[in-house]
Amino acid sequence: MSTPQEPSKQREVGRWILAPGQVILDTRSPSEFAKGHISGAHVFPLFDDEERAVIGTLYKQQGQDSAVERGLELVGPKMADFVRRSRQLYQDQMDPKPLLIHCWRGGMRSGSVAWLLETAGIPVVKLQGGYKAYRQWARSELAGLSNLRILGGMTGVGKTPILHAMVDLGAQVLDLEGLADHLGSAFGNLDRHEQPSSEQFSNDCHGVIHAMDPDRPIWVEDESRVIGTVHIPEELFQVMSEAPIWEVARTDEERIQELCRIYGSAERDTLRSAFLRIQEKLGGARCQEAIAALDGDDLPRAAAIGLGYYDKLYQHTIQRYARPNHHQMSGKGMAFHEIASALHQLPNPS
Repeated sequence: MSTPQEPSKQREVGRWILAPGQVILDTRSPSEFAKGHISGAHVFPLFDDEERAVIGTLYKQQGQDSAVERGLELVGPKMADFVRRSRQLYQDQMDPKPLLIHCWRGGMRSGSVAWLLETAGIPVVKLQGGYKAYRQWARSELAGLSNLRILGGMTGVGKTPILHAMVDLGAQVLDLEGLADHLGSAFGNLDRHEQPSSEQFSNDCHGVIHAMDPDRPIWVEDESRVIGTVHIPEELFQVMSEAPIWEVARTDEERIQELCRIYGSAERDTLRSAFLRIQEKLGGARCQEAIAALDGDDLPRAAAIGLGYYDKLYQHTIQRYARPNHHQMSGKGMAFHEIASALHQLPNPS
């Protein structure tokens, strides 16, 4: 990949990296891959985590020659499998293109695998600058994002189903909560499943955005900096904070109905735990009232108590991060697809 000083060439190479069907082999260790990788890449480690640690120690203590020799001993038994796997990936392509190979900085690991596969007659291209260069390019693209539109509104207005309905209408939508695997708030991950790393989330956001038409609006839900354990990339968050927002309003009754729809099938114990996580800010008495409502199978009452807390939080956030182009829209009595249709037909803001 070209250096950051060559933006036009960077964009050209970037389009190729994320082209549909491009096979990418990431030769870094499994732990490096797990922390963050180019969306869609195959984990193809030259060394596993333990082997990488051994090589690194040898390099520091005895120098490059000793590290290379030990590396060759470790890689030797793997070479035939590398070739078999790579040949299969190449042949499985509908329109065969060279395999793209990279490591952290485009150094010895990717160079060694590229040499091996080329020797075996498999077309490959080495990503100059490696994963590090990709990350620099991806962050610069997020920072330069335009035509972003924010869908806002208090908890329970149905922002996520509205965005999904907009997708059905052909709108471009970046589903942050879907990519983060979290619904937001203390209730957004009731089963406490593992989320992607913030770095991987950033890569996935970039991959989705890169496939979109930059000349058309891109819709995204209004979010705080953190979704569960995942941080929104700073470059993207800054663009979001300056983008026009459409705040959808619905009645309290409609919002409570929506929360009951979302959480009605959830285990009551997990909902109790979620209320306990916000007990300090909600207040002990209100928290116990909500738990009592759950124990009495009065989910609407518990939802109403939760809304009281999140409404205050939302108002505080709106005032703190005021946007220069703030629009309000009533969705009272409207189905989600009707709200989506109205938003999808909006002209570009002045």
